[in-house]
Amino acid sequence: MPFVELFAPKGSLDTERGRRATRNLVGEVMKAEGAPDTQAARDISWLVVTEPDAWFVGGEEATEGPPRYVVRVSVPAGSLNDAKRADMVERVTRVLAEVDDDPERLYQTPAAWVHITEVPEGNWGAFGRVVGLKDVISFVANAPAPA
Repeated sequence: MPFVELFAPKGSLDTERGRRATRNLVGEVMKAEGAPDTQAARDISWLVVTEPDAWFVGGEEATEGPPRYVVRVSVPAGSLNDAKRADMVERVTRVLAEVDDDPERLYQTPAAWVHITEVPEGNWGAFGRVVGLKDVISFVANAPAPA
């Protein structure tokens, strides 16, 4: 159950390539997390795109030059191990590189950051109540099949 936040400069995702990145990002995160590709899993795997009015790096406004990206992925604590975290960072970077004008730069400079946040048990809420990893797994496993 990933919640993905993509921070990118205004207009940098307005192309077909940018829209492809937003479509592909959650799917790649789900694969890295080991989530099944079902409608129930997709229903609770969200992506929010934020294009800040201001972006500063090292105290300087970063409005000139190639775009920078931050992707924050929130997942239930206990759903990832080191291999899944590494796979997630690789997949997210690849999705961004595929839409960047200079794909190699994301592997050579710190222009794309991936922050994985593991949300502790008792700190997720849905259905009007607190839910945990077991609840999420149960929801995905027991969701009715599409008609």
